[in-house]
Amino acid sequence: MKKAKRILSIIGIIVLVGLYLTTLACAIFAKNNIMNLLMASLYATVVIPVLIWAYAFIYKLMKKDSKNESDADKN
Repeated sequence: MKKAKRILSIIGIIVLVGLYLTTLACAIFAKNNIMNLLMASLYATVVIPVLIWAYAFIYKLMKKDSKNESDADKN
């Protein structure tokens, strides 16, 4: 589980940094729709970590359920 959490965290960090760099580049080079890009960046700042947490939570639940089923099969 630790390895999966670490991988999900690294992916989330890479996505967020890429998102911010893209927003910064668009702010510098493109003058149109900058507010839309900023709103998308802020939205993704909240949504991406929540999705990563939800995936990790569901993974933990699925892993626990499969462990419980295998323990029940042994009895």
